[in-house]
Amino acid sequence: MTTTAKVPTDIAIAQAAKLRPIADIAAELGLAEDEVELYGKYKAKVRLAALAARKPKGRLVLVTGINPTPAGEGKSTVTVGVTQALRRLGKNAALCMREPSLGPVFGVKGGACGGGYAQVVPMEDINLHFTGDFHAIASAHNLLSAMLDAHLHHGNGLGLDTRRIIWPRTIDMNDRALRSIIVGLGGTNAGPTREDRFVIIPGSEVMAIMALTTGVDDLEQRCARVIVGLTRDKAPVRASDLKAAGAMTLLLKDAINPNLVQTLEGGPAFIHCGPFGNIAHGCNSVVATQLALSLCDIVLSEAGFGADLGAEKFFDIKCRMAGLNPEAAIVVATVRALKLHGGVKKAQLSAADPAAVQRGAANLRRHIRNVKKFGVPVVVALNRFVTDTDAELDAVRDECATERVGVELCEVWEKGGEGGIPVAEAVQQLLDGRQARFKPLYDVRRPVREKIETVAREIYGADGVDFAAAAERALEQLPALGLGETPICMAKTQYSFSDDPGKLGAPTGFRILIRDILPSAGAGFVVPLAGDIMTMPGLSKAPAAEKIRVHPDGTIEGLF
Repeated sequence: MTTTAKVPTDIAIAQAAKLRPIADIAAELGLAEDEVELYGKYKAKVRLAALAARKPKGRLVLVTGINPTPAGEGKSTVTVGVTQALRRLGKNAALCMREPSLGPVFGVKGGACGGGYAQVVPMEDINLHFTGDFHAIASAHNLLSAMLDAHLHHGNGLGLDTRRIIWPRTIDMNDRALRSIIVGLGGTNAGPTREDRFVIIPGSEVMAIMALTTGVDDLEQRCARVIVGLTRDKAPVRASDLKAAGAMTLLLKDAINPNLVQTLEGGPAFIHCGPFGNIAHGCNSVVATQLALSLCDIVLSEAGFGADLGAEKFFDIKCRMAGLNPEAAIVVATVRALKLHGGVKKAQLSAADPAAVQRGAANLRRHIRNVKKFGVPVVVALNRFVTDTDAELDAVRDECATERVGVELCEVWEKGGEGGIPVAEAVQQLLDGRQARFKPLYDVRRPVREKIETVAREIYGADGVDFAAAAERALEQLPALGLGETPICMAKTQYSFSDDPGKLGAPTGFRILIRDILPSAGAGFVVPLAGDIMTMPGLSKAPAAEKIRVHPDGTIEGLF
C-alpha cells in the first residue's frame, strides 16, 4: 500500500531477497527428505505420502475481502504479511494461496504473490511457469478435448449430439477471440465441423477437480465423471465413456502434489492450484490446506475476490467437501476502495471524504454479515495508505462497530510482518475465544433452484432470481445427471453483489438473472451463470505485457 516511505517495486524487492534453501524450510516443518521433491533450490513439491502419514492439527483462518475495485484491496498481501506477523509472534504459522494465472499476469490484475515486503518468493517463478502445474492441467483438459473430437471423427459410436457438446478447450491466457470458435475445418479428414470455445485454465473443470481432490484414486474417479456432452436422447457422455480418465490422471500425477515455497521472511508457503473465484470456486487445493494443517498450528488460506464469491464457495464447497473447520476470518478493505464504493471517482480518491467512506462501508458491512452467517468470527484488516485521514479511518471503525467487529490497521506492504502484528494479535484473540460454530449456508439436498435463490437472497441481497429458458431446461435435467444434490458454484461478476458490475456498494432492489447452469460432475457441483459473466477474459487496450521485459543479466522489469 502507498505510504510515506519510498518502497522499491515488488519485483525489485523479490529479486533482492536472500532466500533460504527450500530443503531447510521443509526440514523445519518436519518433512523427511523422501517426502520432498526439489524443483531447484527454492521450490519443492511435497509428495502426498506426507499427508497420508499425518493428521491435521492446525487451526484454519480464511482471508477474504470486499468487492474488488480499481483502487486495490491487497488480499494476497495481507495473507502473506499476517502469516509473517504470526511467526514473529512465535506461532508455527503457514499460508495457503492459489497459483497465479498467466492471463492476469500479462493483463491488468498482475501477479498473485502479494506485494511490497509481504510476498511469496521466488516471485517471478511463481507468477510465470512455476512447477508446471498449469501446463499439466491444460494437457489433461485438452487431451479429453482431442479424444472427444477423435471419437466424433471415427464414427461417433456413443451417439453424441454435436449440438450438445459442453466440454471446451483451455489455455492460460486472456484471449477474447477464443470465446466462440469453429473447429473441424479443413476437409473430411479434419473431423466434424462444429462450434467450440475456450475457457481460461483457472476456469477449467480439471482445475476445479485438482483443487478439490484428495488423492490419485479420487482424482481418476473425478476425471471419469466429467460430462463432455449429451446424446440425442439427452443421456450424459462422460470421460469414462471415452476411456480418457486414466491418461488424464497420468498427466496430473505430479501436479497433484502441493508446492512449497517461502515468504520474504523465510516462513513456509503452500501455493497450489488456481481456480478463479468469479467463474470457479476460487480456493487453493484441499491437499495443500490439509498438509499445512498437519504441519503447522495456524494456517491462513485466501479465497478469490470478495466474500460474496470466494468466501461463500470456500465455506459451501471446499470446507463442506473436505470436512474443514474454519475458525476465524479476516476481511480485507482499504479506505480508497470504500470511497469508490461510496461513489468517488478514481481520480479523486486522494481527497479526504469521510462521508464517502461511510457510504462505501455498506459494502464492507454486508461482507462481514455474510461471513458471520457461516458461524465464523471476523476481524477487518484495513490496508493503510498515506492519503488516509484519521476521520476516514474512524469512519470505518464506527461502521464496523455496528457489526461488533474490530478493525486493525495493516501496514505489511511497507513493513512486512511487523506491519501485520495488530491483525495477527486480533486473529489470535478470535482463535483463543473459540467463538466459531462453522456451518454451511444451505443443505445440498435441497433443489438446485432453491440453493441458487438462497445464495442470491442471503449473500447478494437480491430480491429474487430469474431463470432464462436454458437455465430452466438445465434445472429439469440436472437431477437425471446425478447433480441435483450438489453444491452450487455461482459464476458472477466480482465487482458487485449483483450481476451488474456497475452497481457498487451494497445495492438493493435487484434480481439476479441465471442464463444457464452447467454441470461440473467431476468437481461435484453445478455452475449457474449469472448475468454476462464470461469464462474467457480478454486483454485490455494497454495490457501489462507491454511493460514487461527481461534484461541480459536475467533481471525482470514490469512484473508485478
